[in-house]
Amino acid sequence: MKIRSGDTVIVLSGKYKGKSGKVLKVLNDTNKVLVEGINVVTRHMKKQGTTPGQIVKIEKPVDSSNVALECPTTKKPTRIGFVTIEEKGKTKKFRYSKQAVKAEKKQPKDCIIK
Repeated sequence: MKIRSGDTVIVLSGKYKGKSGKVLKVLNDTNKVLVEGINVVTRHMKKQGTTPGQIVKIEKPVDSSNVALECPTTKKPTRIGFVTIEEKGKTKKFRYSKQAVKAEKKQPKDCIIK
């Protein structure tokens, strides 16, 4: 899976289509991602001991095929490719804007890869 935690993604289909959020967790075994503010459900928690009953909002995982990485320059969903640069080694790049992705901050580098 090319999506990592910390990436900004856009939802491509479903109830939250067009919304964007930050990936909190990647579940590789089920091929799902947990996105901040997306697929929020309400759970009614029963009273347990001294803790009172309450209504809790939690985020549920979304299938990774329904999300795409957001290009920071164009603000559109884009695909990711891998390219090998002689000085830097293997790096990720955005398919349409042709810019490389920095590993630390997920921002495009100043070099354009053809």
